[in-house]
Amino acid sequence: GFIRKLPHHLVESFKSTLDEVREADILLHVVDMSHPQHEDQLAVVKKTLQELDAYDKPVITIFNKMDEFEKNHFDPWLEDEVKQQILAELRERWEIELQGNCVFVSAIEKRNIDSLRATILEKVREQYQIRYPYRTAYFF
Repeated sequence: GFIRKLPHHLVESFKSTLDEVREADILLHVVDMSHPQHEDQLAVVKKTLQELDAYDKPVITIFNKMDEFEKNHFDPWLEDEVKQQILAELRERWEIELQGNCVFVSAIEKRNIDSLRATILEKVREQYQIRYPYRTAYFF
């Protein structure tokens, strides 16, 4: 089960484990796109982060198992052009909602892994610059 399906006493224990989230500089939230309730799960994680006072942390949402998502949602006879249009609209929706902090991958097919690496690297750079601001004046 997912967080909300845990018995009450385990939820509190699980949340204490999640307290470590507060120490993280960047959160990677992996969403299983093959799960029929992936949107509900995403909302539960968002709510849990708010409850942990960790919602201000930079989050990269990784939509994984896109290969399975496509198998589950597209008929085999559907034209590739239509599939690509639907996927583009899906990406656009989530990029708007998550302010561009998301990547769509298939780990098993190694699809879009380079984009994931680049996104993580960029977020690490941003955090590094916030923590250790570079100023030319420091060197003169």
